[in-house]
Amino acid sequence: MKPLKLVLLSSILSSAVWAGPKDVLHIYNWSGSLSDAILRQFEKSCDCRVVQNYYGDNEEMLAKLAAGAKGYDMVFPSSFVIQAMSKQKLLRPLDHAKLPNLKNVDPAYLSQSYDPGNRYTVPTVLSLTSVGYNAERLQKLGIDPHSWSVIFDPKVLQKIKGKVTVLDSSREVFAAALFYLGKNPNTASQADYRAAQAVIKQAKPYWATFSNASYLKELAVGNIWVSLGYSTEFFQAAEDARQAKRRFHIANVAQKEGNELGVDTMAVLASAKRPDLAHQFINFMLDGKNAAQLTNLNGATNPVKTAAPFFRADLKAHPVIDPTPDTVKKWTVLRELTPVERRSLARMWTEVKVSR
Repeated sequence: MKPLKLVLLSSILSSAVWAGPKDVLHIYNWSGSLSDAILRQFEKSCDCRVVQNYYGDNEEMLAKLAAGAKGYDMVFPSSFVIQAMSKQKLLRPLDHAKLPNLKNVDPAYLSQSYDPGNRYTVPTVLSLTSVGYNAERLQKLGIDPHSWSVIFDPKVLQKIKGKVTVLDSSREVFAAALFYLGKNPNTASQADYRAAQAVIKQAKPYWATFSNASYLKELAVGNIWVSLGYSTEFFQAAEDARQAKRRFHIANVAQKEGNELGVDTMAVLASAKRPDLAHQFINFMLDGKNAAQLTNLNGATNPVKTAAPFFRADLKAHPVIDPTPDTVKKWTVLRELTPVERRSLARMWTEVKVSR
């Protein structure tokens, strides 16, 4: 048995240590979204350890947490599930006083409708639903990918019939069609949705398939020339084509009519045992040099305005990864649909899928 004085001294010293090698931050995250290098850097900065568990989609994450899963300190939810999570009291309000680097975030990405005042979340990874394409093929055909007409106009599509894919997602495809028609998806009426459905049905015969995964590979090998998809996926397709030394390259641009912006965020869970470490991590990732590592890893648009100087040389001034303020003004974060709206959209999507 230790002498009483030594026991007391040991206890006092233990309680005085705020973060040490035995301190652990538990993260529930998307697979592959953080590099080992950035995690090791954070561990060194906080003298702690990071343990990650992974989920494949927001629904999986939300279902697990709603069922009472414990042991996680922070999570990376997409914007459209934030309100559901806050209503279920799954999130802890952020202490902005512990996030001095919040000042580095571009105001254009702050205080969105899904989280006014950023009470619960801070944006971290942005992905644009846009057009990825085989630059050489479209240039040869004289097709301009800066418009949604490359996806929806039969006069354009007849030049690339069978070489176009779109996402197998009602929300994404209808939003793009609404932008094409000059409508804001967040304020579109039922009549607007019906008009968008007509546009989609008219274009569908020219598309090769609806694809949420294979389009990345098909673009990279040259089987597909145009895709409606996610900018981070187009970045990977471009990397794959470059590494394979293809005779073409994959490009990605925003559309002049407007685009949907997908936002993944950083949030602290209400059940967190180490909210202090979670705040440290969020603040760490809002440092420009650290934030840039996310873009260099996955080609994401970065909400941290001080990150751009640290981007890879080939990513600087990229029209989607490093957009101009005027371009960003045309990007829209979709609001959460009501149950009635979801059912109506599901019916219209079924009609699209079964149409010939």
